[in-house]
Amino acid sequence: MEYQALLARQKAFFDRGAALDTDFRICALKRLKDAIRRETADLANALWEDLNKSPSEAYLTEIGPTLSEIDFAISHIRRWTRPRRVPTPLAHFPAKSRIYPSPYGCTLILSPWNYPFQLAVIPLISALAAGNTAILKPGEDAPATAAALARLVKGCFPEEYVTVVQGGAETSQALLSLPFRKIFFTGSPSVGRLVMAQAAEHLASVTLELGGKCPCIVDETADLALAARRIVFGKFLNAGQTCVAPDYLLVHEEKKEPLLTLLKEEISRQYGRDPLKNPSYVRIINRRHFRRLTALLEGERILWGGVGEEASCKLVPTLLDGPAWDRPVMEEEIFGPILPLLTYRREEEVYAALERHPEPLALYLFTRRTPWREKLLRSLTFGGACVNDTVVHLANPHLPFGGVGTSGLGSCHGRAGFLAFTHEKGVLIRGGRPDLPFRYPPYSSQKDWILGQFLK
Repeated sequence: MEYQALLARQKAFFDRGAALDTDFRICALKRLKDAIRRETADLANALWEDLNKSPSEAYLTEIGPTLSEIDFAISHIRRWTRPRRVPTPLAHFPAKSRIYPSPYGCTLILSPWNYPFQLAVIPLISALAAGNTAILKPGEDAPATAAALARLVKGCFPEEYVTVVQGGAETSQALLSLPFRKIFFTGSPSVGRLVMAQAAEHLASVTLELGGKCPCIVDETADLALAARRIVFGKFLNAGQTCVAPDYLLVHEEKKEPLLTLLKEEISRQYGRDPLKNPSYVRIINRRHFRRLTALLEGERILWGGVGEEASCKLVPTLLDGPAWDRPVMEEEIFGPILPLLTYRREEEVYAALERHPEPLALYLFTRRTPWREKLLRSLTFGGACVNDTVVHLANPHLPFGGVGTSGLGSCHGRAGFLAFTHEKGVLIRGGRPDLPFRYPPYSSQKDWILGQFLK
């Protein structure tokens, strides 16, 4: 495909102004919603083929959140797109000041393989709600979902408005060389740096959803049974292949053993005594990632699990006992069903531990202590957080979701997603009179004083 010509056609479509109309955008989102509902079975089958996701998990983690995001955008889009009035300084009297939301134009969405439907379509929803055109490049490691997504989008929209481009790294590179106005990337920090460097060539606006080592703190006041249930859910959902999954536990030393017992019970309750025989247990995306994960286990003390099956690319939920900070499993984002347990005695040890991996995409805290909670939430830098739960903050469209520093740049979901694909134009509207003479040259000391008093 000639990507430059495709981008030119999308630019011509945008320049015609059809997508500026709010009703047009709402109709586009409704068409997308109807298509997703029609193709739910096809999408679920594709997710099963790529990741062994059961239909229930496919709907819970991919299709359902996407439909909710569409509904939220449709119900709020008129308010988001309306120019809003802001105060005007007395120096500009008489005048009105307004902010006009304006689409960027032609946008590029680069999505990953771990949630290959949700993480592709939710940014697309935001792009369309904001009035842009979009080229969507899904992750090549989930080819069945990418193909299903391409069929769905082709059935909804002309390619000069929205299209899906499939391919590998060379396709992404070719697309990144083009002058898009906005690039939305979800993936690893290393690739995110490359995307940002490419975007700089055309001064494109960029949103980066990256990752990092997300800590989960369990203090001595926590409800351990609740913590175990929700940690196991958040960590081993999608076989740990989640950018906001708890990457390691920091547990008060007095609670390590009881929590460990409860974690083992919860793993068996949620995934069975032998997860390898559980037909609905998600697999690792491919053998390369499976081998990367098993290599992280070498030399570590395994408290639970540690068993894998390369032929099926399945690795059972695994708990590790206190690996050193310089071990590979503690130096990189795990992105798999491996959970290290570390302990602390004093609060200062928690801060020292978190400084080793600053700016995580998510932070989780299980506690009943409000002062401790507020101290951590206010003093630490992170993308988002849950208190007494894990990962579910993503499901609230009223909350912005995004990283900071090495975990990302910008936010998405709900209005934050709309703003990610929108330039807000500041506009001052004045009449002709009065036109105060002291603002114009030639200036004098008396004029300077008057103007200074007026502008205070």
